[in-house]
Amino acid sequence: MSTELLAPLDLAFWHLESDAHPMHLGALAVFAPVPGVAARDLLELLGARAAAIPRLRMRVRDVLLPVGGAAWCTDKDFDVHRHVRRVVLPGADFMTETTRLAGVLMERPLGRGLPPWEMYLLDSPGDGPFAVLVKLHHALADGMRAVAIGAGIFDQIASTRAGRSAERRRAPVPPRSWLPGPYEAAGMAMDRLGDVGRALGVGASVVRASRLDLRATTALTARSSGTRRLATVRLDAEAVQRVRRTEGGTANDVLLAVVAGALRRWMLERGEPLPVADPRALVPVSRRRPGGAATGNRLSAYLLGLPVGEPDARERLRLVRTVMDRNKAAGPLRGAGAVAVLADQLPALAHRFGAPLAGNAARMLFDILVTSVPLPRSALSFGGCPLRAVYPMAPLARGQSLAVALSTYGGQVQVGLVADGKALPDLDRLASAVHEELCDLHALVPTVPAPHEGRLAGSC
Repeated sequence: MSTELLAPLDLAFWHLESDAHPMHLGALAVFAPVPGVAARDLLELLGARAAAIPRLRMRVRDVLLPVGGAAWCTDKDFDVHRHVRRVVLPGADFMTETTRLAGVLMERPLGRGLPPWEMYLLDSPGDGPFAVLVKLHHALADGMRAVAIGAGIFDQIASTRAGRSAERRRAPVPPRSWLPGPYEAAGMAMDRLGDVGRALGVGASVVRASRLDLRATTALTARSSGTRRLATVRLDAEAVQRVRRTEGGTANDVLLAVVAGALRRWMLERGEPLPVADPRALVPVSRRRPGGAATGNRLSAYLLGLPVGEPDARERLRLVRTVMDRNKAAGPLRGAGAVAVLADQLPALAHRFGAPLAGNAARMLFDILVTSVPLPRSALSFGGCPLRAVYPMAPLARGQSLAVALSTYGGQVQVGLVADGKALPDLDRLASAVHEELCDLHALVPTVPAPHEGRLAGSC
């Protein structure tokens, strides 16, 4: 992997970034301590495993062709110590200090002359738990690929990759022509015509769905300050599944309804009037095919009005399920939410000069990002220390104050809330509202616990 052009959507994410709007994804992984494993050893292990991931040795450079384009190239001066650092937290509450510091670190844009990623080992002076904060630029990967890249630090993934790397080194590489044959060229031309037609349809949907009257400002669409605050929530995954089994739909439908209900109770508690129009959520959808390219972004999205005006929790879930069923029936390549598909069809020069305009237009389309990030189901560890939780973090678009990311691991749904620190100083209250909303929704549905069922932290 020496040189590789950035795909159009990757290029869009690269140019959308500004100091106040860093475009990196994040994850906060929390581990239980193991006697005899020192922080210095963990830091050395973290650096060694990160350095062994080829993708993390790549940086972005401009190219002459295509005009306005950029490419990934191997950083010949790569030094993992520029990217991996240790921070010792004060002896206060571990999770409180960890989330506070993670919010501060998420404010800082990644260096653009280096491979665009950072990892931090966050630990306390004693022998308590520790965390690893991972920051990856959105141009490097979408959520699914970010998980695949970041998972390289875990014991189970690192050992598997080491074996595969050895096999690849032994396997002969057949010669390959970079020029397509006549049938391939014809197929590429037909695919391009189909892409253009699809992009025109998406573009028309985006225009129809855009809101031109943006005078109403809520906490979700306050003026950006460039600050970041992080809050985390743990939900009982079995409680989510019980609601799903009783009410129908998917676990993701239940979680979207929980987010809607949490926003409602949070707005009412802070004395903020409920919006006349439901806030719009952009719900990303992966377009990645099994066995497809392992790099770059392959995304579309659905648009969903979060029914915060509906007072009944079960009715909110029904409304969410109805709209999501409609979105899925249309498919991820249709509708205004597929704006990423439109971005994928634009030339490099358009992304270079049109990124500021596109970034400012995000509020015309949606108010909040709500994304689900899949994680491996098997138990994971780092340096022999068991993984206890992973809180994903999504970037904020211009003019927006909140992004919600969810992942499921170890029988829990872990929620990462990333907010503009000045617009949402009471983010911890919203985090509590998320947990309360699931408990209230769960209490409303006629469910029967399974025999001998245990209760997890964060359960209702």
